[in-house]
Parts: sequence; structure tokens; C-alpha cells
Amino acid sequence: MSRIGKSIIEIPANVTVTEKDGLVTVKGPKGELTQQIGEGITLKQEDGVLTLERPSDSKQHKALHGLYRALINNMIVGTAEGFTKKLELVGVGYRASHQGNRLDMALGFSHAIVMDLPKEITLDTLSEKGKNPIITLSSHDKQLLGMVAAKIRSFRKPEPYKGKGVRFVGEIVRRKAGKSA
Repeated sequence: MSRIGKSIIEIPANVTVTEKDGLVTVKGPKGELTQQIGEGITLKQEDGVLTLERPSDSKQHKALHGLYRALINNMIVGTAEGFTKKLELVGVGYRASHQGNRLDMALGFSHAIVMDLPKEITLDTLSEKGKNPIITLSSHDKQLLGMVAAKIRSFRKPEPYKGKGVRFVGEIVRRKAGKSA
């Protein structure tokens, strides 16, 4: 069931991985992350390569094997390089600006939406004349980054008739025909 769990994880030179009592800690230049792993899954680290092993071939152990391998790999990549998500505001009068980690958006409501972001996330907004505003989010924690990006998108999801709303850069919105078609 888990082919992902069997694959190895290469650890970059500037990242350290330690495990104590089922708590895996990854430290790198971008930050530090911890993850509790389930019983039975063991880590073996040698020559800059990390492998995960499971105690049996039961369905539960196979599923957890792949899950923890993916989570630990994301922690290593995040602390070494980091992750980035870009959101695009499509619509007339849609604007975004920031001060520090406070995002201020005008999305066509009667009020501006102000959102305080966690300190682990760095924020940048880009507004060019004639182009849609772009919000760039960066972090070493992939899970937190995805949750914050989804929250921002949920304020005004892309609608299928005109395509207006907050969408990820490169996201394809299925369009519907209007009443006349």
C-alpha cells in the first residue's frame, strides 16, 4: 500500500533531524519544526539519508508509514528551502495591501477585510497598473501556509460566471455560460 514510505529522504547539509520518544525535530536555516510520529514507525539516519521503517505490513502501519514519510520530507524541505503560495485577486476594484503581517483586502464588500497572519508567514503584495493584485505568502511550515492561503481564498471564492474572486496563481476556474447561451 505505501510506496511513498519506502522511498528515502535526503537530508541537506544545513539541516539536522533528531528523534526522541516519537517526537521528530527538524532544524534548518529557515526555522524549526516538530512532529509526533505514531508507535512502531522508526527512523534510521545514516550518511545524510533518512529512512522510515514500519513494524508490520498491516493496513494501518502501511498508511502511517507513507503519512509520516511525507510529513517529515515536507519538514526537511521547508526548513531548508521554504514554501511559497501566490494568490491572485481577480475583479474590478479588488485590492490588497500589507503592513508587517497584517493583510488588508478590498474584495467588493461594504467593508475592508483585515487579517493578522501568524508570525511564521512572510507576506508580500504586488499591485501593478493593468494587472491583478498578487498576494505572496512564504513559510517553512507547509501545513500552516496552506491553511492561511485557503482562509484568504475563502473570503471570495472564484465564481463560475465571470471568474471574479481570489484564486491561486495558475488555478483554472471552470466557466459556465450565462442566461443568454
